Amino acid sequence: MLFDSLPSLPNFHALFVLLLTLGALYLFKRDDVALETSSLAVIAMLTVSFALFPFNDGTEDLNPVMFFHGFGHEALVTVCALMIIGQSIVLTGALEPIGRNLSRLWKVSPSFSLLFTLIIAGGLSAFVNNTPVVVLLLPILISVAIRTQSNVSGMLLPMGLATLVGGMFTTIGTSTNLLVVSVAADMGMERFGMFDFAPIVLVAAFVALLYLWLVAPKILPERDASLPDTSPRLFSAYLYVGEDCPLVGEKVSKAIKQTDGMMKIESIQRGKDFHKLLPLPDTVIKVNDRIHVKDYPDRLKEYENVLKATLHSGKHKIDAEHPLEAGNQVLAEIVVILGSGLIGKTLKRANFSSEYGISAIALHREGKPMDIERQSIGSIPLRVGDILLVQGESEQIEELKSQQGILVVDGASKVVQTKKAPVALAVICGVVMLPVFDILPIVISSICGVFVLLASRCLNWGEVASSLSTQVILIVAASLALGAAMVKTGAAQYLAEAFVAISSSLPVGGVLAALMLLLAILTNVVSNNAAAVIGTPIAISVAQQLGAPPEPFVLAVLFGANLSYATPMAYKTNLLVMNAGGYQFSDFVKVGVPLIFLMWIALSITLNIIYLS
Repeated sequence: MLFDSLPSLPNFHALFVLLLTLGALYLFKRDDVALETSSLAVIAMLTVSFALFPFNDGTEDLNPVMFFHGFGHEALVTVCALMIIGQSIVLTGALEPIGRNLSRLWKVSPSFSLLFTLIIAGGLSAFVNNTPVVVLLLPILISVAIRTQSNVSGMLLPMGLATLVGGMFTTIGTSTNLLVVSVAADMGMERFGMFDFAPIVLVAAFVALLYLWLVAPKILPERDASLPDTSPRLFSAYLYVGEDCPLVGEKVSKAIKQTDGMMKIESIQRGKDFHKLLPLPDTVIKVNDRIHVKDYPDRLKEYENVLKATLHSGKHKIDAEHPLEAGNQVLAEIVVILGSGLIGKTLKRANFSSEYGISAIALHREGKPMDIERQSIGSIPLRVGDILLVQGESEQIEELKSQQGILVVDGASKVVQTKKAPVALAVICGVVMLPVFDILPIVISSICGVFVLLASRCLNWGEVASSLSTQVILIVAASLALGAAMVKTGAAQYLAEAFVAISSSLPVGGVLAALMLLLAILTNVVSNNAAAVIGTPIAISVAQQLGAPPEPFVLAVLFGANLSYATPMAYKTNLLVMNAGGYQFSDFVKVGVPLIFLMWIALSITLNIIYLS
């Protein structure tokens, strides 16, 4: 009887859009297909299909060029501007005083310090993209755990989830919020103000805060650091070429070939002054040359045996009495974050080793070590959230901390505050307050904020470019195109009718709760932006079918699409936290699923009381 109540199938174009949407959601969750490629494919298929097979909505033909309008949509412009402003907060160290004071507070009372950290994390994320907030707090909490010998896994995941909860408070808290609010306004709804749904979120956030403070740390198992210090270290040594060494008169390329291509020569020192030569393939090796190499101890001994050279530390021959020493070489973990010039590049292409004088030893992705040889690490294209175990001199590691887009997680990372920090803080305050007092809309205030940052030299154009994510831009544009196609062809109306028919036995409040839960499940599997943009027109259609106000149903989509707690892939900061804390997939399920249900129940009840009672 249930299927008898379902609406009849929609037109051909609507069916095509529905199938394309399912295909897009499948592609968006695949790791082996770049998100940018999937998004571009969706836009291309939409435009080509509607160009070859025109669609008339009863009044006029749909112009396929409209599917490109997402690139100029005010929501995307605002998202990009806020990404740039968030980058200025990181680069100027504007949040450094907060981090410094939080670090001091942990010495007084760890329990209440965790509570205060969760409040600060959530509060900041209501106005700033949560990535810089997580970047600020990760090294602080790791340092606290090391100093107090506490369980770091009980701190990092609750903090990361607190930033996601905090992002729900305002229209600019996440890009998802901005998209839902903008798409709803495009469909004729009155635009939500900056804090219009903050009171609703406050109720649910209170429940979430208690859970993350009192329950989550207790149910999380202790996890080791994702890249422990027990990993093998690289040692720097010299292969001395004596008169009897077979390498004399041979080219560098032959020496490397004799080690099966394993040996990587840093330089060749020649003469009394140890003049450094580049190890070019055609460079001829001479008597008394010192070949500088860096590798694991067993490899170095193997090179000595194969090449018949003598292994030296620089001062003396390496033997049982004089073993290899690492000197002031230290290990550190670095995380590739949004805005990094390394994203999509290999370490070789980025000249990482030569530019920073640092060697990469291991690569972890999604919380697991990649099964690759050290020589192959340089050939792997890097992604957001990748974590590298690197080794270098302590001064080189300190210098690396000043590079944008790289988070050094060594338990002692410090954020440097610059003289431009007050300007960056003033800009974010102005961007937020101007829309609050209806002086300027958020899209204009955010663009003006970017201009002020450039004019005041808080940022340069290179830093602006690096702060923009092509993934975000393309998936937002593709999602907006899909949403528009669903509305124009009637696909959204069909899904709304089907959803209402399936949930016909539920009261209006139950339908609202079911919609939110559906979006919560979807956002943990595919992109939350895609889920939100596709869900918004469906929510408005569902409200129209039920004769209910559209506001609570649009908010159900907004809230549901933000409940990205149950999987590490659901949100980019989840991956950062997963790598830094050594968490497993099961840890997110164990902590995230109960949090989803707590938030879902609290938000559903509050929406029902305010809008439907």
